[in-house]
Amino acid sequence: SFCLRSWRRLHNMAVGVIVSTGGGKEHPGKMTLFVFLTCLVASSGGLIFGYDIGISGGVTSMDSFLSRFFPSVYKQQMADSSTNQYCKFDSQLLTLFTSSLYWAALLSSFLASTVTRMFGRKWSMFAGGITFLLGSAINGAAMNAVPLYLSEMAPADLRGTLNIGFQLMITVGIFVANLINYGTASIKGGWGWRVSLGLAAVPALVITIGSLVLPDTPNSLIERGHDEEAKAMLRKIRGTEDIRAEYDDLVAASDAAKSVRHPWSNILQRKYRPQLTMAILIPCFQQLTGINVIMFYAPVLFKTIGFGSEASLASAVITGIVIVFGTFVSIATVDKLGRRKLFLQGGAQMLVSQLVVGTLIALKFGISGVATDVTKNYASIIVLFICFYVAAFAWSWGPLGWLVPSEIFPLEIRSAGQSITVSVNMFFTFLIAQVFLTALCHLKFGLFYFFAGWVAIMTAFIAFFLPETKSVPIEEITLVWKKHWFWSKFISDEDVHVGNSESVDDRIEDA
Repeated sequence: SFCLRSWRRLHNMAVGVIVSTGGGKEHPGKMTLFVFLTCLVASSGGLIFGYDIGISGGVTSMDSFLSRFFPSVYKQQMADSSTNQYCKFDSQLLTLFTSSLYWAALLSSFLASTVTRMFGRKWSMFAGGITFLLGSAINGAAMNAVPLYLSEMAPADLRGTLNIGFQLMITVGIFVANLINYGTASIKGGWGWRVSLGLAAVPALVITIGSLVLPDTPNSLIERGHDEEAKAMLRKIRGTEDIRAEYDDLVAASDAAKSVRHPWSNILQRKYRPQLTMAILIPCFQQLTGINVIMFYAPVLFKTIGFGSEASLASAVITGIVIVFGTFVSIATVDKLGRRKLFLQGGAQMLVSQLVVGTLIALKFGISGVATDVTKNYASIIVLFICFYVAAFAWSWGPLGWLVPSEIFPLEIRSAGQSITVSVNMFFTFLIAQVFLTALCHLKFGLFYFFAGWVAIMTAFIAFFLPETKSVPIEEITLVWKKHWFWSKFISDEDVHVGNSESVDDRIEDA
């Protein structure tokens, strides 16, 4: 019923409306039920990612799991409150349990560019689901393909809304994982963690079956020489016969792409410097917000600041709810307010929240990490500001960290660019997950100040160097970089390929 209500709302907004390209011409198109349901199914690839994030932190806080696999950590965390709370979970082996999943994703993402380029977005997602069902961690092929698929299928004016469906599914996966952990933790016999881990097959099954009914994108069909199928698909997803202008732009982009035989080396060219910079820094910054400190280890963190085992899992459920609702805020506003405003507002709110949380923990635990009078009300205030932080991430760096990289690359380097984005994301996810508990032990409350400092840096970076990309067709995105005060110096007129006869100066002025 949610899907139908959402579609009706979007349909009422978009039926009969000409989609503004932001590039000086208009591509006819509207939201159709086919596009909405297609993007909804494709977004389910995020369930795998989200479930894995949520489930890992939950099972590592279960006494039955710790006593079986990490007995030394179990003894530490069972110690009385006079011990150093910052270091109760400090174990490289324990963090390796979580972070190794993302190391596997990092390695597989290097192959994803070739896979998505040769076989298309659809079959890459299918292979990803099968791989996960066979026991692999989050695989690079699916993580690369899903954001690209959504950006290529969506009308320009609704690309942000539909693409953020991927992040929404990640948050739903996290929330469901937290609920399952909360329920399985109370199973008698201490085998609840087995249920939590085993149920990971469910989201993998969803994307595997769903990908079988998904069509491929017009971009991918043209790229692989299926021109007539591409025209038919473009008519279907735009809900109109008037697709010539957009089709010509897709063909022009594809022709440019076919002339590039080595996208991995070509992406290093000067004209792609803006996109390469964003492909590296945005996923890097996304992880340096510190979000995975919260989402991986929320139950562990809440235990550290005074919550009991069940209470810590319940608090993780609360943050899961917050991140889901925060993502809906992004869905509702990203194509109205734009990417930059959400980035900047979310960054400011995260910065304040992290400074407050760090200060509250410092006041109670100090340098020693020992506190005997942490009341439930005090701990609840900490949880409240953590929720403020999570909410801000959920409508800014969370969804936009995937959306913006997926929409800024020209077709000739799009798969390679997305592979770089995912690889950087997975590397920093692995790195931060691996060092967090040790960093908490040594930096103590200062760890929150550390991440706050990075949030200040990344917010300033967005303010100065990221142009607005809302409503601009991805085939014309080069015009945005050409107009930017800093990035324009890297792009010559000859580097702008568009499917019409207007001069580059006219197109830039219109954009």
